[in-house]
Amino acid sequence: MIAPPKKLLFLPGASGNTQFWRPVAERLAHPAQQVHIGWPGFGDTPSSPSVAGMDDLIAGVLAEIDRPTALVAQSMGGIVAVNAALGRPELITHLTLTVTSGGVDMSALGAQDWRPDFAAANPTLPSWFLDDCTDLTLRLAELHMPVLLLWGDSDPISPVCVGQHLAQLLPSTELHVFPGADHNLGFSHATEVARLIDRHLA
Repeated sequence: MIAPPKKLLFLPGASGNTQFWRPVAERLAHPAQQVHIGWPGFGDTPSSPSVAGMDDLIAGVLAEIDRPTALVAQSMGGIVAVNAALGRPELITHLTLTVTSGGVDMSALGAQDWRPDFAAANPTLPSWFLDDCTDLTLRLAELHMPVLLLWGDSDPISPVCVGQHLAQLLPSTELHVFPGADHNLGFSHATEVARLIDRHLA
C-alpha cells in the first residue's frame, strides 16, 4: 500500500512563477503541507551564487524532501522533479508531471523549440538552463511511484505525444489530456487539475 504524502512540493516552469500552482493548491482537499518552490534567479526569487546549473536546482528540491513527499511540477520543473524522484525514491510517494519533457529527448516528438523566443523575452534570466540536455530516458523505469501525466492537446512546446512517450516509459502512470489546453493548463484548468491530483494522491 502506498503511504500518503505528508508534504506537497509545487515546482514551476522556467518562468519561476511561484504563483503558478496557487489556484490548484487552494482547491486541493489533501491535508499534506504545501510548499511552493522558487528557482533562484527566476521570477521573483532572488538569485543565489550557489545556484549555477540544473544540479543546484535539484539539490535545492532534495533538501526540502524530509518526509514522504509528492511532487507537482510544470514544464522545466518536471525535469527537476524526475531527477529528485530518482535521488530520493524512498520518500517520493507520487509524481504529477504537466507539459514537461520529463528528461526525454523531444526533438523527434514534434515539440516546438521554445528556447530562442523565451531567451529573447527574458534576457535577464540565467542562460545555463537553456543549454541543459538532460536525457533520463534509460532511468525512468526506476520510478515505481504512481505518476499522473497532465497534457493539453493545443501545446506546441510539449505536445501530447511527449506525454504518451512518458506513459510508455514510466511503470505506473495515468495520462489525462485536456482538450484545447496549452502549456499553462496547470493554471488555466486549476479546478479539474486539483480534482485529478486529489484522486491521484488518494
